[in-house]
Amino acid sequence: MADGPVAELLLRRLGEEDGGGLDSLGLASALGLDHQQVVGAVKSLQALGEVIEAEQLSSKRWELTAEGKETAEEGSHEARVFHSLPAQGLPQNELMKLPFGKVGFSKAMSNKWIHLDKNADGGPRVFRSVQNVKDSVREKLQLVHQGRAESLDEKEKSEMKKRKLLAEVNVKTYLIRKGNAFSTTVTKQETDLTQEMIASFTEMPTNNFIESSFWNFDALFQPQQHPARDQHDTFFLLDPAEATEFPMDYLGRVKKVHSEGGYGSQGYKYDWTIKEATKNLLRTHTTAVSARMLYQLAQQEAFTPVKYFSIDRVFRNETLDATHLAEFHQIEGVVADYGLTLGDLMGTLKEFFTKLGITKLRFKPAYNPYTEPSMEVFSYHEGLKKWVEVGNSGMFRPEMLLPMGLPAGVSVIAWGLSLERPTMIKYGINNIRELVGHRVNLQMVYDSPICLLDS
Repeated sequence: MADGPVAELLLRRLGEEDGGGLDSLGLASALGLDHQQVVGAVKSLQALGEVIEAEQLSSKRWELTAEGKETAEEGSHEARVFHSLPAQGLPQNELMKLPFGKVGFSKAMSNKWIHLDKNADGGPRVFRSVQNVKDSVREKLQLVHQGRAESLDEKEKSEMKKRKLLAEVNVKTYLIRKGNAFSTTVTKQETDLTQEMIASFTEMPTNNFIESSFWNFDALFQPQQHPARDQHDTFFLLDPAEATEFPMDYLGRVKKVHSEGGYGSQGYKYDWTIKEATKNLLRTHTTAVSARMLYQLAQQEAFTPVKYFSIDRVFRNETLDATHLAEFHQIEGVVADYGLTLGDLMGTLKEFFTKLGITKLRFKPAYNPYTEPSMEVFSYHEGLKKWVEVGNSGMFRPEMLLPMGLPAGVSVIAWGLSLERPTMIKYGINNIRELVGHRVNLQMVYDSPICLLDS
């Protein structure tokens, strides 16, 4: 069932409420739906503005593992061992070949359900020690399957967890209430992303991870003594260590604006060297590709407004922690046109994050060598209980644009957003290493939807 019908069901149920709100997990159970379908509907409605209010809640509950589900259906390993023994017993080596043999033999022996005759003809043989057994393990797991985990005491749960039959999992649910613009019907907004809107953007070619320092730093009016150009912050290459091909006229203008100034700027007044500009590195941002694209745009006979975007990997020599990796993905956006303002940039970013269901945003003034004004973008992470930076943005400086050859009246708004951190906020993940890298829980990958689409 698509999100649209589920969203309408949600709104109708919410319209019948007296103000207490709905629990997303309880609603999923009442409607006979998977919880992820209801979560998808919540996200879709959040993207419409203030139709609903949704507070994310976190709780723990006990669930059967894959092996636990099998045991609840087929019986415990020890019970299956007991029932597999005929009256004349079974050779121990044959019993051990059964899928449940090793664990079941040990547990059944501990329960004194069976015994081993080491002196039997033909080698050690396993016999029943009692006539009947009660499979309490299976019964307890069936109680959990029925949603009655509270029937088990903590010791029983702990034992089941050690046997990997039970797992204690964090459950993310939503308390859904009526918003200021609540309605029991879903109205498609004019700002919904359309095929025509997507077609108006050009995807930038970001398939080359290696960049020269010239395009990664110098073309962006970032001085050569900037701390980001140190080996402690950037991965430089040993082979090939240097790039050799540049548009030399443009390189000369970049050198001039750095060392002497120009285009209304006094520059940095330092000795700019091509040796620093030729150093190869693993790109620290996809803004290097944006610089290439804007330079190509400036070479056209007549300027035409453009919208560029990319989503690709970047690399920084970071200290790893809960919100930092040495490699991550950047969502890059660039719009070039006459008359663009900071308000256009803020509105674009607000709409983008609202579409993701992320509404708690803050814009903070910042400094970037290549944008003025500049803004860092923060969003509140409920799990970490703090504001987390999710991107950087600004309006490209004339010192960057005019040496390229772009007309003086053209403004360019740009943003570089994290892909991982908004994902952490959206799905309540507290450690970035649980999302990307060797610590990723593959079960989370299997259980999570690839994407949520309207019909």
